[in-house]
Amino acid sequence: MTDKPAVMICGHGSRDDAAIEEFNSLAVHLRKRLPDHDVESGFLEFAKPIIRTGLDKLKERGARKIVCLPGMLFAAGHVKNDLPSEINNFGAENPDIEMVFGRELAIDSKLLGAARDRVEEALNEAGDHIERKDTLLMVVGRGTNDSDANSNVSKVARMLWEGMGFGWAEVSFSGVAYPLVNEGLERAMKLGYKRIVVFPYFMFTGILVRRIYTWADEAAEANPDVEIVKASYLNDHEQLIDCFVDRLDEALEGTNNMNCLLCKYREQIIGYEHDHGAAQVGHHHHVVGAGTDGHGAADHGVHHGHHHHGHGHHHHDHDD
Repeated sequence: MTDKPAVMICGHGSRDDAAIEEFNSLAVHLRKRLPDHDVESGFLEFAKPIIRTGLDKLKERGARKIVCLPGMLFAAGHVKNDLPSEINNFGAENPDIEMVFGRELAIDSKLLGAARDRVEEALNEAGDHIERKDTLLMVVGRGTNDSDANSNVSKVARMLWEGMGFGWAEVSFSGVAYPLVNEGLERAMKLGYKRIVVFPYFMFTGILVRRIYTWADEAAEANPDVEIVKASYLNDHEQLIDCFVDRLDEALEGTNNMNCLLCKYREQIIGYEHDHGAAQVGHHHHVVGAGTDGHGAADHGVHHGHHHHGHGHHHHDHDD
């Protein structure tokens, strides 16, 4: 037992075995990176161990303080409602254990670095016979009923587009939100780019990621004149693991980081490296004061606009 706070890594959960394996592999990486902390991981739904099991194990091993880290990219219903509810219930039953809830991974310079690497890897493999300016980047998000979470996919796309010099970028979703990947690709084809890179902004594989790649294959078959390049999802990229460690540090320090984290003057944001550390001087100083997604999984939620009843407050396309 260590006097350092225990860490509970909270995954979404999946009916897909490969997704669970990848999440568990991430937990192994984090244990190696946090040798002084007692680390457990668990899932919100579909898979075992459930989060409660992990919390109970940490309690049995004498944890006095538990930091719960959401293993999720964006804050939609799960991060905003379901996880806090689980953690609050456990905390209420165990008043002698201090519970701390970390924030989601969110949009982060390290995750953008990981995303850039995945896209670069795919482009290197595809070859440089087509220039970036003739290439469209299609960033694919999970798709949720939370427009705030969905809008983050657009922000990721914009930053990769500017930072990597693509001719254009589009956003689509694997489910729930509009447009879906097949619709997004159909529209993107009309723009006349010679190459389209399909990049799933996901942590792990699963039904939704495989669905994205299937849609990409179908678009390639229907449009033989356009080269479709499939980029990998984030998986266990070193910078993704770095981001989890940052979230632990933030939770322990009590910092509440705002979007200054993505300020190009403070972090080396892709494409703006030369601005990093530059003096922040107002551009308008001369006019100041001058006047005025395994087994048994179903394809839920592929039609946008349909809410899925029967799941309580989970509107899912969350099988992966």
